[in-house]
Amino acid sequence: MQPNSVRLLLDENLPKRLKQDFPAHEIFTVRDKLWNGINNGELLKLMLAEGFHALLTFDKNLQHQQNFGRYTLTVLVLNAPINTYAELTKLSSQINAFLATGLLSPGPVVIKTA
Repeated sequence: MQPNSVRLLLDENLPKRLKQDFPAHEIFTVRDKLWNGINNGELLKLMLAEGFHALLTFDKNLQHQQNFGRYTLTVLVLNAPINTYAELTKLSSQINAFLATGLLSPGPVVIKTA
């Protein structure tokens, strides 16, 4: 991993091609880890056990369903009209800028177009 590199997990509701938008970081998909179909609480526990720093997701309800006092993970909630690569890649520069700050705090961070 590069200095200031973040270990990221792409949720299964995101296109796997989005991985290419984050070359400075170590990034996996839920599919890469064989974690398909695992509920959110269990997924967050697995992420902590494997040293992940952040989850990228399109699941806008996740931020209301989990108690983030229990997890030291940042959850980047991508807010776009649809979850296609063509739409979500428009958010990638904002995500990379946020990750570059190194200020990852536990809990949800909504990333949306201006």
